[in-house]
Amino acid sequence: MKTFTGIPASGGLAVGKAFVYPYDETPDIPRYNITEDEAAAEWERLQKALAKAEAEVKSLHERASREMSREQADIFQSHLMMLEDVDFQDQIRDRLEKTLQNIEWVVWDLAREIKQKLMSSSDPIFRERAVDIADVSSRVINSLLSVARSRFSLADIEEDVILVAHDLMPSDALVMDKSHVKGLAMDMGSRTSHTAILARAFNIPAVLGLSVISREIHDGEMLVLNGSSGIVVAAPDRQTLAREEKEEKQYRKQADKLVVLRDLPAETKDGYRVMLKANIEFPEEVEWALHYGSEGIGLYRSEFLYMTPGRAAEEEFQYEAYSRVLKAMGKLPVTIRTVDIGGDKVVPELFTLNEKNPLLGWRAIRFSLAHPELFKLQLRAMLRAGVHGNVRIMFPMISGIEELEQALALLDEARRECKKKKQPFAEDIEVGAMIEIPSAAMTADILAEKSDFFSLGTNDLVQYSLAVDRGNEKVNYLSEFRHPAVLRFLKRTIDAAHEKGIKAAMCGELAGDPSATAILVGLGLDEFSMTASSIPPIKQIIRGLNMEACKALAGKALQARSIAEVRAEVEAWTADPP
Repeated sequence: MKTFTGIPASGGLAVGKAFVYPYDETPDIPRYNITEDEAAAEWERLQKALAKAEAEVKSLHERASREMSREQADIFQSHLMMLEDVDFQDQIRDRLEKTLQNIEWVVWDLAREIKQKLMSSSDPIFRERAVDIADVSSRVINSLLSVARSRFSLADIEEDVILVAHDLMPSDALVMDKSHVKGLAMDMGSRTSHTAILARAFNIPAVLGLSVISREIHDGEMLVLNGSSGIVVAAPDRQTLAREEKEEKQYRKQADKLVVLRDLPAETKDGYRVMLKANIEFPEEVEWALHYGSEGIGLYRSEFLYMTPGRAAEEEFQYEAYSRVLKAMGKLPVTIRTVDIGGDKVVPELFTLNEKNPLLGWRAIRFSLAHPELFKLQLRAMLRAGVHGNVRIMFPMISGIEELEQALALLDEARRECKKKKQPFAEDIEVGAMIEIPSAAMTADILAEKSDFFSLGTNDLVQYSLAVDRGNEKVNYLSEFRHPAVLRFLKRTIDAAHEKGIKAAMCGELAGDPSATAILVGLGLDEFSMTASSIPPIKQIIRGLNMEACKALAGKALQARSIAEVRAEVEAWTADPP
């Protein structure tokens, strides 16, 4: 029995036989010298191969446009743009003329060099671009060699399986028979990869970033995959298999049971009412948000519109994406966060500098304020989409009143530009600030004067408060919301909001952490926003709480001197709840 740990990319449990999909099927690439006279003929061969590849990708794009969302279909649009990229073709021609080697080798060698550069980046977005380069270059090379791209199509899977792969090309994922793929385990990938997007869109449990699982697993081997914890167990013994199958049934039964709570309020036994909302990254997730009883979208991460390969986030593109979500949510509020790129979310087309401390650098609202025209473009798209629903705008990483005032001034300019263009837009919308920096928490009373609401971004607030890189495995044990400093920042922010008559929300991972629910209720948090599937269990917890008891717990936690003392108070309370 072997256990693999990876990145939880799409929640849920799956138990079944492994189907190991062979990834590296690129044929041997011939390499031979040519004469200068033969170079022209090689270039002509490339043009024909590019034309054939373009026809194939156009066919895939048309199919994706019929069967999938626009964002997913745009993956293939980006492949077309790569095939038509004049700069890429110029690089091929230059290498062909300098090396005087056959065109298959030139294309392969250039693609390999580009992929290596992208894969060596610490930024997951760069690494995901390597997958697109591999897909496109493989298609061109196979066209040059007149080789079929795959011995087996994922569309031909005829039984329920857990798909195991080194990586999946976007074209592979498109044709995959999703009715038979009950789980997905991959060596490569991250939560922002194309595969993760598809897995979440089709509610397929997935664990990515497993490194070696495709080499360690055999066809037909029994697997247990937990897409929520990121664990895959291979060849489980009877006891483990029985336990996991029982857990899967209980998981589904509990999920079905909790969905019954969908239409019930998130209200404590003594009548304290909070709102539970969903965090989303893509419009497709709205369906699941509503399925799980979300009372709105508390965080729509707009930066993913900027990360579509080969696609600029122009105003109409953003307007359409925001409008889809707002229309689907009806009268329920949708809070869109202005773009939070930089730091650990780098977009190559917009960032050209290497920062020594990117998480402390040019990111989020700082980037937007430095590019006012790009920022206003996004704000206009949000304002215009607001006529289709109940939109709210939220500014990330506000450090003080100066940044908030600058952002609000640019929002006013965006309104005037919409009026000048005679574009309908939402006149009266709520605008809020994210509190995720200690300076913002300390001056929350000042920020509240210019805000319609606060939203606590606890992922960064914990990181910055405790000087802990949450992605560093050597110190991430210190990333702990129970630290007295973090709790005091939360309390200070919530109190400042209430004193000014505005709501305090939370959209960080902490909002969906069951161990934190009672304390957050006791601190007076008004809104919780989380992954949609977390809403039913959190609602169940809240409906079993007593507000006065939660206040008492929060009071003891605020008086504690250490993480250990806070943890002890929570454990004692959990063991014997009032």
